Amino acid sequence: MGSISSYATAAGKRYRVRYRKPDHSQTDKRGFQTKRDAELFLASTEVRKATGEFIDATASRISIDELGIAWLAAQSHLKPSSYSVLEIAWRVHVRPTWGRRVLGEIRHSEVQVWVSELSARKSATVVIRAFGILAGIIDVAVKDRRLPLNPARGVNLPRKRGKERHYLSHAQVQLLADESRGNGTLVLFLAYTGLRWGEAVGLRIRSVDMARKRVLVQANAVNVRGRIVPGTPKSHEARSVPFPAFLVGPLASAQEGKQHDALVFGAGAVYLPTPTQGDGWFAGARRRASESDPTFPPAVTLHDLRHTAASLAISAGANVKAVQRMLGHASAAMTLDTYADLFDDDLDAVASALDRAKLDSAT
Repeated sequence: MGSISSYATAAGKRYRVRYRKPDHSQTDKRGFQTKRDAELFLASTEVRKATGEFIDATASRISIDELGIAWLAAQSHLKPSSYSVLEIAWRVHVRPTWGRRVLGEIRHSEVQVWVSELSARKSATVVIRAFGILAGIIDVAVKDRRLPLNPARGVNLPRKRGKERHYLSHAQVQLLADESRGNGTLVLFLAYTGLRWGEAVGLRIRSVDMARKRVLVQANAVNVRGRIVPGTPKSHEARSVPFPAFLVGPLASAQEGKQHDALVFGAGAVYLPTPTQGDGWFAGARRRASESDPTFPPAVTLHDLRHTAASLAISAGANVKAVQRMLGHASAAMTLDTYADLFDDDLDAVASALDRAKLDSAT
């Protein structure tokens, strides 16, 4: 148990509380105007010690920079592409503002002002990512008993607006493939399997089963700051994806003359680089396709080919579970959430089926 003693100041008598912290080191707190206030502080401190809720005020005297470096190091389990995004956000948006700040001096209102100012300059995605890093760093500090609460939590964040998606028809996919010239097979493959770009260019001949018309997706090759880094798929899990019979011939041609361990697309030994947005081969194919067909969406992206695969599969009658497995989503719920707009026709089908059932029951 601690002790209370009085001492004289120019403003009058004051009280000091001496007590031991959980590590048995002694400390004190002074400045109480009444003995009653000192007694209440000492009693509440003993209760917090007994319940494990005690927080040493000195533990919050640490910079966000020191905590942030440790937090970032703890994210080393992430894929290189994911880690790179966090590292850039920390270095560009979080560290310059908060790095030198002392943890215990950060106020909720300050975080809100920062978020609001950043929102005026950057997209919602950038703001939410930067905020998530700051809040995540302080979350760890709370768990380490440096603070009782996270002052960053509860601020108003900007809303993310979903990117416009473009779903190509069968004819539009073929047109884009034709205009892609030497990369036509790759375009068809992306649009009819739903593989991500990195999964497709990381595919090796040994993973293609021509007899079953299946590919085993077990690798991914992503561009990280201009360098292609091979790794596992986004979900870390391999999956078997079917491809339509009309791709057997083009895929066989793409594999011709290559070793069993070679890459399917490209020369076989080097990963195909992601085409540049403004002047790459895909941009050229997109431009020529839109000039040839006025209905062709001129802003279609490589990732839209993945969306197109989902659309074509659903319109062909594939169920949600099959589409989930094809795309490598974590759950069917994720597939439904992502492509809810593609299932609108199913609602009409349900109503029609109920109408027929009602009529049949009446006869």
